[in-house]
Amino acid sequence: MPVAPLQFAKSVAHAGLAWARRWPAPCLVCHSWCAGGLCEACRARFAPPRHRCVRCGLALAEAGSPCGACSLHAPPMARTVVALDYAFPWDRLIARFKFAHAPELASVLVRPLADHLGPLLATSDELRPDLLLPVPLSPRRLRERGYNQAWELARRLARELGLPAQADGLQRWRETPAQTTLDAAARRANLRDAFVVHPRLASRLAGRHVALVDDVMTTGATLATAADLLLRSGAREVSAWALARTPAPSRPDRPAH
Repeated sequence: MPVAPLQFAKSVAHAGLAWARRWPAPCLVCHSWCAGGLCEACRARFAPPRHRCVRCGLALAEAGSPCGACSLHAPPMARTVVALDYAFPWDRLIARFKFAHAPELASVLVRPLADHLGPLLATSDELRPDLLLPVPLSPRRLRERGYNQAWELARRLARELGLPAQADGLQRWRETPAQTTLDAAARRANLRDAFVVHPRLASRLAGRHVALVDDVMTTGATLATAADLLLRSGAREVSAWALARTPAPSRPDRPAH
């Protein structure tokens, strides 16, 4: 029986991905030769497993419960999965990925998140989303950058985990000022009514579990705004998957760690 062209293309893509993981390449961090572009020594040193709040992804001393802030005011995301702290060397690599016209770095940077999600999704069907959606860029920023870094991550996760993904399911229709210098409250106000659900997705959201994918989660305002819209549009549940999470600021009365 002949193989359909789409099925053949997917098989070639999977084979190419597996080949790339085994082929030696310089580690993005230390530049030593390794398979897949990220050596085990750097992953162990800069991306150790951490207990995190199940709702917002902040690092915690112990596992099993939400952080204090989420216990008082839970975000709309049912759960948040984060692979890395947004700190050296990931902050520099993610900035290069986003702003230096290097979308190919997604294939390496996505590995810690994919490796964490694979076993997690295998433990329960309830954790497995029905659809992946990238957090969108505005049309102007998309034209300037040439690609949406969240989609570069989402489409690779979809291929790796065997999940459907839609590039334009969620759209940013209103141009907003950059979030970088804003605090959490200002970020929420800045994002008000910035997103819209694509009509092709709106009719298919009812009862579905959606996972939002983004590169960096700072205060969580962007993901929370998008998740709230999806829930109001009929989604049963929304998860957030982020490559990196900005650590909580150290309190002045305790030393930084």
